[in-house]
Amino acid sequence: MTTRTHSSTLGAVALTAALVASLSACTGDEEVTDELQVVENPTAATAQPAPETTTEPAGSVIPVDGDVTALTTVGDVLAVAVADPARVLLFEQDALDGGDAEPTVVELPGPVEDLTAAGDTLLAPVPSQDTLARITVDGEVTSTPVAGQPTGAAVHDGATVLSLRERKAVAVLDGDRLDPVIAGGLNSADDVVVVEGRPVVLDRLRSAVFEVDVAEGDIGAGLRAGQGATHVVADDYGRVFVSDTRSGGILAFSVDPLLLRQLYPVPGGVYALAYDSERDVLWATLTATNEVVGFDVRGGELQERYRYPTVRQPDSVTVDSRTSRVVVGSASGEGVQVIAP
Repeated sequence: MTTRTHSSTLGAVALTAALVASLSACTGDEEVTDELQVVENPTAATAQPAPETTTEPAGSVIPVDGDVTALTTVGDVLAVAVADPARVLLFEQDALDGGDAEPTVVELPGPVEDLTAAGDTLLAPVPSQDTLARITVDGEVTSTPVAGQPTGAAVHDGATVLSLRERKAVAVLDGDRLDPVIAGGLNSADDVVVVEGRPVVLDRLRSAVFEVDVAEGDIGAGLRAGQGATHVVADDYGRVFVSDTRSGGILAFSVDPLLLRQLYPVPGGVYALAYDSERDVLWATLTATNEVVGFDVRGGELQERYRYPTVRQPDSVTVDSRTSRVVVGSASGEGVQVIAP
């Protein structure tokens, strides 16, 4: 793959290259050591707090009672995870433009941080209850117990791959049967994506990404992902994008082998990510400025194409690749925002 670096990012790339190193994995319960770790007890990065909005949000806003924690689209349905009480709201997308959509309400035993579409089903890990909920577009729920605080989910070779935060591991779930649990070298396992048939797990505590070899049952090579990685998403070009919320940038990695290809500075508290596979646009929320930005990823560098004002505290985002509709969720009770670029 040919890569180029935008001239305005050369200094940042050089600095990051100096800070990026392979992270040696260990097995079992051995202590994880990291010679680049600058504090004894690291903490995971969180969204930068948002100011009060001073600009009308673009598009339309649908009121939601509660703070939005995650979003995704599955078929003709927009799924919105809301906290306090924990539930998932299922909106028919055709009704979103009218502003009077009435959702199907799915109650859950605890809040979810991540929603993933798997065919016509939603995967909703519930970390506080050690449970993976599977939700159909009709609102039917089945639950599978998975010990270790499941946080993120992806599909790999027909099985479900789960990141387990407390267990510092990745689990493979074939139906309801827990097959291998792959551990070693992680301080935390907070989300997982699959790119070119290979799972990649995000370790927020260590601010790093690791390849996972399911066949060998091994956590493979790892690389530092800035100073405070929070979200990860894969594109159709074999790349993994990571938001570095503390340093203010988006990092692009290739896999097999895992290599840092690019760092693009993004000021404003970059946080949630979503990828439009039809238009090759990477969407990123900026919580410190209440904005969402769309980047064209088809070239060797990110190119900003869109920028919109959002609801306050835009901690989640999703995009419907069929229509290019972007939906932003407010973590401060201001609902969900629907944008048609």
